[in-house]
Amino acid sequence: MLEVIHLLSLGLAFASAFLLLLGLIRPVLVLWYMDRFNRLKVIQVYGIATLVFFVLGYVCQVVVQSS
Repeated sequence: MLEVIHLLSLGLAFASAFLLLLGLIRPVLVLWYMDRFNRLKVIQVYGIATLVFFVLGYVCQVVVQSS
């Protein structure tokens, strides 16, 4: 079960990192649902998501290896 969470979190981390890079080029493409879109908002939304998913993946990897 932890392996699935690990793979899912890494997939979501890479997807949000891709959207972060895309949003730094054209913010309107990834923040279409907000009333204001700028690069700082892209970094806040997708940068935090990327970090959270990478940390979750790392924690799951450590737990799986210690078991």
